[in-house]
Amino acid sequence: MINYDDFSKIELKVARVLEAVRVEGSDKLIKLQVSVGDKNEAGEPINRQILAGVGKFYEPEALIGKEIVIVVNLEPRKLMGEESNGMLLAGSDENGISLLIPDREMTPGSGIK
Repeated sequence: MINYDDFSKIELKVARVLEAVRVEGSDKLIKLQVSVGDKNEAGEPINRQILAGVGKFYEPEALIGKEIVIVVNLEPRKLMGEESNGMLLAGSDENGISLLIPDREMTPGSGIK
């Protein structure tokens, strides 16, 4: 069990998938470029790269344009030489995985409550 204070540290946001490609040498990892409302010091929008182990269930092309829910405040992690700056959320059962997605179009960077 975790307490409410620990849970409240997790920052969830809506992200729009802009690009998606398979990570070379992996049948599972897909590299995503997403828009999540991040901006650089000049206030210009910047994308975020996330690596997701969804390649056995989703083709990269099918992910482009989708809005997904991601954890934005995880420490960066390297997977197969690529840096991941977040984690997408998905459900899983005996039939595979299913991305958690908003039920209507939302602005990238919208918070999840």
